[in-house]
Amino acid sequence: MFPEFTDTVAQDSPLLQNLNPEQLAAVTLPATHALILAGAGSGKTRVLTTRIAWLLQTGQVSPGGILAVTFTNKAAKEMLTRLSAMLPVNVRGMWIGTFHGLCNRFLRAHYKLANLPSTFQILDTQDMLSAIKRLCKQFNIDDERFPPKQLMWFIAACKEDGQRAKDVQVRDEEGRKKVEIYALYEEQCQREGVVDFGELMLRSYELLRDNLPVREHYQRRFRHILIDEFQDTNKLQYAWIKMLAGQGADAAQGAQAMPGGSVVAVGDDDQSIYAFRGARVGNMTDFVCEFNVTHQIKLERNYRSFGNILDSANELISHNSKRLGKNLSTEAGPGEPVRVYESTSDFAEAQWFVDEVKQLVRDGMERKEIALLYRSNAQSRVMETALFNAGVPYRVYGGLRFFERAEIKHALAYLRLLENPHDDTSFMRVVNFPPRGIGGRSIEQLQDVARAAGCSLHDGVSAVPGKAGANLGAFVAKLDVMREQTAGLTLREIIELVLQHSGLEEHYKLEKEGQDRLENLAELVNAAESFVSQEGFGRDAMALPVDELGARLTQSPASQGLDPSASLLDEPLPEALAPDAETGETLSPLAAFLTHAALESGDNQAQAGQDAVQLMTVHSSKGLEFDCVFITGLEDGVFPHENSLSDHGGIEEERRLMYVAITRARKRLYLSHSQTRMLHGQTRYNLRSRFFDELPESALKWITPKNQGFAPGLGRGSNAWGDATNSGAGGGRKDWASSVFSSKTGSAERFASPPVPPQKNAPSHGLKSGMEVFHAKFGEGKVMMLEGSGDDARAQINFTRHGVKWLALSVAKLTVV
Repeated sequence: MFPEFTDTVAQDSPLLQNLNPEQLAAVTLPATHALILAGAGSGKTRVLTTRIAWLLQTGQVSPGGILAVTFTNKAAKEMLTRLSAMLPVNVRGMWIGTFHGLCNRFLRAHYKLANLPSTFQILDTQDMLSAIKRLCKQFNIDDERFPPKQLMWFIAACKEDGQRAKDVQVRDEEGRKKVEIYALYEEQCQREGVVDFGELMLRSYELLRDNLPVREHYQRRFRHILIDEFQDTNKLQYAWIKMLAGQGADAAQGAQAMPGGSVVAVGDDDQSIYAFRGARVGNMTDFVCEFNVTHQIKLERNYRSFGNILDSANELISHNSKRLGKNLSTEAGPGEPVRVYESTSDFAEAQWFVDEVKQLVRDGMERKEIALLYRSNAQSRVMETALFNAGVPYRVYGGLRFFERAEIKHALAYLRLLENPHDDTSFMRVVNFPPRGIGGRSIEQLQDVARAAGCSLHDGVSAVPGKAGANLGAFVAKLDVMREQTAGLTLREIIELVLQHSGLEEHYKLEKEGQDRLENLAELVNAAESFVSQEGFGRDAMALPVDELGARLTQSPASQGLDPSASLLDEPLPEALAPDAETGETLSPLAAFLTHAALESGDNQAQAGQDAVQLMTVHSSKGLEFDCVFITGLEDGVFPHENSLSDHGGIEEERRLMYVAITRARKRLYLSHSQTRMLHGQTRYNLRSRFFDELPESALKWITPKNQGFAPGLGRGSNAWGDATNSGAGGGRKDWASSVFSSKTGSAERFASPPVPPQKNAPSHGLKSGMEVFHAKFGEGKVMMLEGSGDDARAQINFTRHGVKWLALSVAKLTVV
């Protein structure tokens, strides 16, 4: 099965110690094409670096004869570091790096043949977008009909397919125009001596294809080619590899194919999750056929996770078709069962998560070893709020916290301008976003006018002359119209109107990857909806005009027909107003929500090196591992994502994504879903994810949720489907769905409404000194002192994050922890 070793010295090499049989076979492969199916946690990086060291130590190749391709600079650096530790070899001369890095090195060496200047510059994504914008301006291209970002994606996609403008086949006028712009962009880049990322790959491929001496040189030179993460290669990258390996291209040129080096492709088709970036999982199957691969080695022994976690991953992914096939195993034993939690709502799910994290930390687990994974960025908002209120440090890996994301900050800037048109910071943020023809020169004119007059930018607009003044005036008029239209609307309706009329929604609909941003904007509506409920405004609380609100706050009680000796807080306020529990300040729902957003974007994000819980999307988690992993939001339409439900290939991609998520866990894995979830400001009743039906019953432990008075009949001994606590994934799903929607026929409604914190405590509050309590705004705290009785009762509470505060118990919404 595995190669025989005749070199005794080589067999005794320290390099080969502690390798399992499959790893040893992969490291000591003969010089031939091979596919290594490396499962999650199977020691893939070790195999790759040891293979290179083995080839060098046994004299089969010189350092310059190895080409190793990774997908990230981090992986390339790690490989070079390990090699330096293994062998006394200067690794700088070795060709180890990313596709783009290696192509850059190749073109620097052959810049004349590639028709490039020796000092050619590389355009990153933003530089490329700027270049296209300049081009559109120069040729008077309508940027509404042909948005620069869409043109950028079109050009990048053509290059990934190996197509120049002359090669692109189009059937309509719009397509022909895009191809013309692509050609103009190529001319501009050539004239300026610059290349974008796609050009690095395409021009390298073309140079190898069209220049026989260069191609033969590199085919002779690189006798051993190793490709990491092969399942993530796209069409052009695979063609580039084939060119270097002497496969297929020479025949097309009418030349005798020259034998190239051996190609060892390392990957896992079950972890192919980047189809949206152009990755082709089919490249692995094509490689086996086109390279006539006879050596296929499966690295199935997992050194990361316990058995129950691996059994769950294996059973789940077995439902995908056209797999090359492998089954992860471990010698570490079954470990703890996979815990499954069903919550009544996404808010309850978040609170359960925080409680579980606290218990894990009390039991000795470091926060940095706890990861929360979610399918889309928008899901982080509820979890972040719960962590923030509980004072638990967290870090959003590979992204920004919810209220720091660009699209959210844009929306909040518009909302702030409704409340305060003189907010220059917000004005500057959105005056030309979405783009409306207000350039830097126009803004400079406005700033000069405002500075001279000593007024805000908003007030200075009327004094700006010419076209700049007209464009700025149109923006201010838009704000004024939105302010008028939102008068008397609920907070949810205000935000929905602003998202639409500001142009933000339409702008992101036109973006290639704008779906994620649109989901975040929809989650902003959810945030507002939950905020008005938790803060006691009432679900349909309406905003008052600023002048009316100001008058309401400055009038005396007597002028409003109240007891002259009374405080405003002693009388019921309209639903549009709510008092701050600490200061008695009265705010409109919009003003209060903006304050809430500013507080949540405060300093709870962990600092570098601080022990903190890790939050990330499943896509961001690939390549990482943690002692404890929570996968949340496991409902159909959430995970798997709603965009995939009608497409077989989409469901298989989502299943691979779930497989990646499961295999991030070392010791403990939690899966959670919610009966209800806020979507677009509305409560939705969700079916649990179909993935639960594809997990092995023997590996699961169903946790009974705490009874929160939301779903009657869900006692400690049963889950939502009436099954026993330890029942498996199968069964009950249809019955549960029927029970949710049967209320329309007159039967008892199981889920009346989402749970919300109590809006007003009963006079007999039941609090005692020393009790731990929770407040929606201030988080957790301890009752220090109580005084008064009935509606006059108040408590002194020491909050973990906000210090000591006195709260009126008839107003404050406290929950005993």
